[in-house]
Amino acid sequence: MAHDVLTIQETGQSNQAFTDEAVLKFAISRKRAVITLNRKHFIRLHRRSSQHSGIIVCSFNPDFNNLALQIHNIISNEINIDGKLLQINRTQKI
Repeated sequence: MAHDVLTIQETGQSNQAFTDEAVLKFAISRKRAVITLNRKHFIRLHRRSSQHSGIIVCSFNPDFNNLALQIHNIISNEINIDGKLLQINRTQKI
């Protein structure tokens, strides 16, 4: 299954002070999952409501290729991530 990625820069809305709630609302309106390093806030948003297309929270990993592979692996193992919170920790081995 292919997954299209849409960055905040590609939306034309980067460098605008959006709240986490606004980012999630934008993603929900477009049926998109959110991938973020802002773990604490998005975990809290998920706990408030699982009515979203998926939230993937990641620990910062300066090895972006490894992080991308971890993201690929975790979503490849899921049939559907709607309403799910998936967590990627830097210490995970691939």
